[in-house]
Amino acid sequence: MSPDLYTVIKQICEEKQIPEESVVSTVELALAAAYRKDFADKLQNIHVTLDAQTGNFRVFDMKLVLENVSARIKEEALKLARQKKKAALYMPEFHDHDDEKFNADGVDLNDDDKLIEEGKVLLKFNPRTQITISDAKKIYPDIKVGDEYKEELEVPGDFGRMAAQTAKQVIIQRIREAERSIVFNTYKNREGEMVSGVVQRVEGSVVIIDIGRVNAILPYREQMAGDEYRIGGRLKLVIARVEMTPKGPEVIVSRTHRDLVSKLFELEVPELESGTVEIKAVAREAGSRSKIAVVANEENIDPIGSCVGQRGARVNAVIDELHGEKIDIIEWSANDEKFIASALSPAKVDSVEILDRDERRAKVTVKAEQQSLAIGKGGQNVRLAAKLTLWKIDIVQSETNAVIEISDDEPGDDTENVSQ
Repeated sequence: MSPDLYTVIKQICEEKQIPEESVVSTVELALAAAYRKDFADKLQNIHVTLDAQTGNFRVFDMKLVLENVSARIKEEALKLARQKKKAALYMPEFHDHDDEKFNADGVDLNDDDKLIEEGKVLLKFNPRTQITISDAKKIYPDIKVGDEYKEELEVPGDFGRMAAQTAKQVIIQRIREAERSIVFNTYKNREGEMVSGVVQRVEGSVVIIDIGRVNAILPYREQMAGDEYRIGGRLKLVIARVEMTPKGPEVIVSRTHRDLVSKLFELEVPELESGTVEIKAVAREAGSRSKIAVVANEENIDPIGSCVGQRGARVNAVIDELHGEKIDIIEWSANDEKFIASALSPAKVDSVEILDRDERRAKVTVKAEQQSLAIGKGGQNVRLAAKLTLWKIDIVQSETNAVIEISDDEPGDDTENVSQ
């Protein structure tokens, strides 16, 4: 092999951000596949070890040492093994990567006649990947059952054109698989995180966003009403989910995810980053309105003021990123009555009565002039309050006792407490 092989491997590792050992094992497998194609015997289990820095490699026939078997079993096993089209490839996790995998359940491995009759001899002894102890001791007198038998094979001077092509194909395939796996694991571990992306193109109702090592998909159901997607435009998004498909990892991002609001506030509010202020709950109807409940974990800290910022600078930065989505910031309380009353802000509540704690049902009384404000346009305010608090809320007008019931499971955007 070329002494420049190590330089090539290092280059691949840097370009594809793949661990060096993964590339080396890929090259070893490619060389083993090339050797098997042109030089190996059908009864061999080919394994290659590569010294990347020198480019030298060694080829071995690897077998697991078993107890001795009868001559009939051995003869039949050799006959079946020679019917295989090519030698085996050694895999540490498998005895024989290419052989047909038989189901040994219910098979008596001690009944030689039945094994031969049913053609399941290879379940007991496979000469491609196994060797009997008596044969192994002819080469290594101290070897024991369960050890690996390792016989070094001659390395040909030239693999030939077809062998080189085989090696190239395996290298390309395995590096692509390794790269896909790394990308998948990287973004799978980042589900729920906020990322910044650049609009690459629009394909029908789907927007393709460049978020770094991969182009993410922003489907229609994850888009905010009023968003404009211009080529080259930058957006903040949440990684909603990551899936592995036949074409590689698929990253789905969202502009409607409830966590986008809390992540944007964490970006703008240092107190959230330090932990002195905490977002306890978020309720959102994307593109229209959100409510967040915040609490201070230290005395003399105003959690609402921290999120609003001087002259509203912090909350306005979030609103601008969400293209005008209204945001209500309320103070969280462990007292359910106080929390429910605050959640209905900007409406002023006369009283809150807990009707059933197990079913989380509460009755809220408001004056006539506050009723429309408490309910909100299309019921949005009370609906978001129910989602924020996870309580079913009955709105009662103090003068007439007319009841309007809203629960946290009414139609709307999927929202829930982000911490308890």
